Amino acid sequence: MGIGNVISLLGGLALFLYGMHMMSTNLEGIAGNKLKGILEKLTANRFLGVAVGAGITALIQSSSATTVMVVSFVNSGLMTLQQTVWIIMGANIGTTITGQLIALDVGMIAPLIAFAGVVMIMFCKSKKLGFIGGIIAGLGILFIGMGIMSDSMLPLRDSPAFISLMTTFKNPFFGILAGALFTAVIQSSSASVGILQALAMSGLIGLDSAVYVLFGQNIGTCITAVLASIGTNRNAKRTTIIHLLFNIIGTVIFVVICMNTPFVPFMESFTPNNAAAQIANVHTVFNIATTLLLLPFGNYLAKLAIMILPDKKSETVEDEDKWLDEIMNSNYVLGTSILAIHYIGQEVGDMFKLVRNNIDNGFDLLSKYDAKVFDSVKENEDKIDKLNYSVSKKISKVLSIEQSYKEVKVLNDYFRALTNLERIGDHAMNFAEYAQTISENNWDITKEATSEIIEMKKDCLEGLNLFTEDIHKDALLIKAGQIEQIIDDNTSLFRTNQIQRMNSQKCQIESAILYSELLSDYERIGDHILNLAELHSSLKEFREELRQGD
Repeated sequence: MGIGNVISLLGGLALFLYGMHMMSTNLEGIAGNKLKGILEKLTANRFLGVAVGAGITALIQSSSATTVMVVSFVNSGLMTLQQTVWIIMGANIGTTITGQLIALDVGMIAPLIAFAGVVMIMFCKSKKLGFIGGIIAGLGILFIGMGIMSDSMLPLRDSPAFISLMTTFKNPFFGILAGALFTAVIQSSSASVGILQALAMSGLIGLDSAVYVLFGQNIGTCITAVLASIGTNRNAKRTTIIHLLFNIIGTVIFVVICMNTPFVPFMESFTPNNAAAQIANVHTVFNIATTLLLLPFGNYLAKLAIMILPDKKSETVEDEDKWLDEIMNSNYVLGTSILAIHYIGQEVGDMFKLVRNNIDNGFDLLSKYDAKVFDSVKENEDKIDKLNYSVSKKISKVLSIEQSYKEVKVLNDYFRALTNLERIGDHAMNFAEYAQTISENNWDITKEATSEIIEMKKDCLEGLNLFTEDIHKDALLIKAGQIEQIIDDNTSLFRTNQIQRMNSQKCQIESAILYSELLSDYERIGDHILNLAELHSSLKEFREELRQGD
């Protein structure tokens, strides 16, 4: 095999892998958002789970991408460990579609397929048609690369060393090991199966040896999910164990079948003159048969994974920031945005709790000052500022990869919610500082003003508590509007009352100035509550659409 053949082999491999990448990326562009919605609302129905896993993987042509997404969803709590069993089984079936495509004898028209796809990309203004063109072009490029690889390896048929190497794969152990290691390195069973088909098409390996390499490739593809599970919680790690168990059990079963039955000659008889189709068919039979065999025992696979990786007595809290960075840096983008939105929503919720707590304590300090409560408010305010900064950075990072208009909108809504919450937190901190100033200077607050402060606290907490209630978005907006109007009316009334107290010299001028500032803070909190209600309604609508798979 000369240098020219090596260069051709590398070029063919590059085209093959790039074609796969084009198909996967453009398929995600067409169907990615709907698929994420389907996965999130997935029930525990095993048949539905297998169908969804197979369908998604057939579309994106990567069981690794599907499994990485499942690991992410389990880590974030969007899916249970039991649900992942069926998705993983389906993913193993769906990944066989690439091999079947490669087995099609379309080498002569592959350039025409690629050309048709490129024409669509270049001249179609519709974004959807552009994605379809990318899929078609990717398929044509994949076939061209496959043909180049197959032709470049033809001289190896006369190489005694290479023939000897291929012969060793008849040993099940060496064949499985070679398939697993090669697939683990390139992290794609679809690509490694395609390369195995290219070897078979060149006459370099027979099906009697290729089957063991193929079984190993199914094990090797698990490495991507294993790598993705680093730094996740234990349930996410168990998901990768289920993936490994499925393929290892299937391999053991089929090795026994191949060694004790005429399975290989039987599979060859279907397509005696098409080596690529023989490998594709074995790959499909392996995954469908293993799924059918293990389908009744899916829950036991989950239990076995728990036995292999039991809960720790003192489980440490996982660093979600680190996990978010990992999924953002992943090569697999399907499911990333819904995960990021889930994490961001959780952190905005945490920020809301801190803000509400500070409003409660801030008003209490005005009625009765306590240094420990003041320190607690100050500590919470620091946490609010840090959350505002860190979550804003995450939103910016996710926005840099977003494609869906709705998801861009929901991320912008979260950003605006952060701003409003941070402002409310600032007003709560102002209350605490007013109280500290009044205490340090021994200024008096009249009974009338104290009564009004209690009324202000009730209004603000009533407004914030709307977001903890499960009410329709329209009702939420109406109630928030009513509370905002009450706050405006009370602000005007309390200012009038304060002026009357000043005229009658019932209050000190210094405390009166602070009270005027307090009323301004109170009024602005009402505005921010109304803003949050509008944003909350929009976010709630998005979540409902997502659950419906829209």
